[in-house]
Amino acid sequence: MQRLAFSLAVRPDNPAHAAPITVNGVAAVCDPLGGLYLPDLDILVVSDLHLEKGSAFARRGMMLPPYDTLATLKILEAVISRYDPKTVISLGDNFHDRIGSALMPDHFRQMIATMARGREWIWINGNHDPDGTVALPGSSADELHYAGLTFRHEPGLNAPLGEIAGHLHPSATVRRREKYMRRACFASDGRRLVMPAFGVTTGGLDLRHQAMRGLFDHQTLVAHMLGRDRIYSVRFVNLLG
Repeated sequence: MQRLAFSLAVRPDNPAHAAPITVNGVAAVCDPLGGLYLPDLDILVVSDLHLEKGSAFARRGMMLPPYDTLATLKILEAVISRYDPKTVISLGDNFHDRIGSALMPDHFRQMIATMARGREWIWINGNHDPDGTVALPGSSADELHYAGLTFRHEPGLNAPLGEIAGHLHPSATVRRREKYMRRACFASDGRRLVMPAFGVTTGGLDLRHQAMRGLFDHQTLVAHMLGRDRIYSVRFVNLLG
């Protein structure tokens, strides 16, 4: 919900206090808007957009604010403007349910088409949207192997080095100036990385949650936490339990 609160203030020319890291030896930049940029490959990675979540809930008789798709796409426009990548990879749960892509209004479809113009766009299938997208630019795949990296939706305990995944919506908590701060985060031990959820109405799982067990080496695990305009990188051992 924090991302929904400040999404309308996002400007692509804001200074990006990003965090440079490496994943399996590949240079990467964790951006405070929630995207991962791979400069040597000119690839931008995002995950768990959960587009049309409000509409999916409405179809089930549950009301959410109807602005989630617009707000998420506005942030996506900003991070694409910042890096102008050759390729965009969206790591699954691109839509909140299987029919969200087909039912998405045309003006949102046009926003995506404009962002995709002149670049390759790859939609990784997720558990919410396993059938791919409908009438949108780009291609769909269950996973992608490229340049020593594996891009997929769900992280696996026996995955190869260089896995970049989503699904778990990692978050972390620290104490700062006598206050507790909980934020979505990029979670990486240098061998693999789990992306924060990009959608503005997505929740999160703490890095100490059982679902994260066995994924990382806790001695080298760092939570790269999303702030309003910068990344806060905190070692796992210094996080609150």
